[in-house]
Amino acid sequence: MSTPEPQKLFTPVQIGDITLKHRVVMAPLTRLRATLPDGVPSDLMLEYYRQRASDGGLIITESTAITQSGHGYYGAPGIYNTTQVSGWKRIVETVHAYGGRMFAQLWHAGRCSHTSVTQSTPISASVDATYWTDDINMVSTVEGFQLPSPHRALQTHEIPELVEQYRSAAANAKNAGFDGVELMAGNGHLMDQFLQDISNKRTDDYGGSLENRVRLLIEVVNAMVSVWGSGRVGVRIAPSGTFNGMGDSDPKSLFRHLASRLNVIGLAYLHVIEPRIKGGETLIEGQDPIAARDLCRYFKGPIIAAGGFEPSTAETSIAGGDANLIAFGRHFIANPDLPKRIERGFPLNPYDRNTFYAFDERGYTDYPFYDQS
Repeated sequence: MSTPEPQKLFTPVQIGDITLKHRVVMAPLTRLRATLPDGVPSDLMLEYYRQRASDGGLIITESTAITQSGHGYYGAPGIYNTTQVSGWKRIVETVHAYGGRMFAQLWHAGRCSHTSVTQSTPISASVDATYWTDDINMVSTVEGFQLPSPHRALQTHEIPELVEQYRSAAANAKNAGFDGVELMAGNGHLMDQFLQDISNKRTDDYGGSLENRVRLLIEVVNAMVSVWGSGRVGVRIAPSGTFNGMGDSDPKSLFRHLASRLNVIGLAYLHVIEPRIKGGETLIEGQDPIAARDLCRYFKGPIIAAGGFEPSTAETSIAGGDANLIAFGRHFIANPDLPKRIERGFPLNPYDRNTFYAFDERGYTDYPFYDQS
């Protein structure tokens, strides 16, 4: 009797300088469990990531602010002071003890924030007076979820300071012991606000043409590479994504151009959020991973596809060459042992959306492992 073919999800894969034992990635997931109000990774976060560590698997942290003014949510962690770095170091050491790998996702929310969180006026590529009338994400604040505060355009002379904040955060991530860093450049946050022309109306070197609109992202990536080397830096993008009021007049040309520019740098991976997902909601059931399939023609390194995957569709996408790895979000929230469950065909716990953004252990560290259920 012939032995069955092994699942492609559970074959080794190289991302830059790192070899992983399987291709089931824990996606970056905002959970709002850092200590309040200082954004230090908490004991609860340590337990959460410990539960989800797997031998040879990759965890990408939740969005982690590079500066106080980059915070988007009350309860989100930062990585811009020594106390935060120490908090992350404990978590990374724990993940490593279980054989896992961990990248820090570096993040600036831009206009998707509130002054009570940033302690200053939020910044963006340009000022958009219609932003608040669109279907935008509410912001977690001290007083609950609120609409974002009015924002201002980042001045050209301020851009070098912003790039330095990313470089410094990348250095802090290295000091914390991470295996690499990922730039958050999707879901309507600051890098995305510079990329897409619905939010970028600038007339300087950072607006107008495709090359100008990708300029800031490339400068930030190069700053991160200066700390880590290209083989330990990834970028997360959301081609044709509309979350947080985003959109572009020609998204295919924009993201193909960006993928081509990033390909030259030789990154560890490109992380692609499929447009069938808007935030945590599925817009188009059954749609194939069209963004990953398109961009793999322009970015020749490993591609992580994210958004709306089930175990069966993840396997199909890897086997069909649409992506090299698959990132799971909601299923990883509800299944701390997700790789084991997928590999062995165990049923999955259902997730409870009502507890995604709470501030305690409910819906966070209390989901059972398969042998406990």
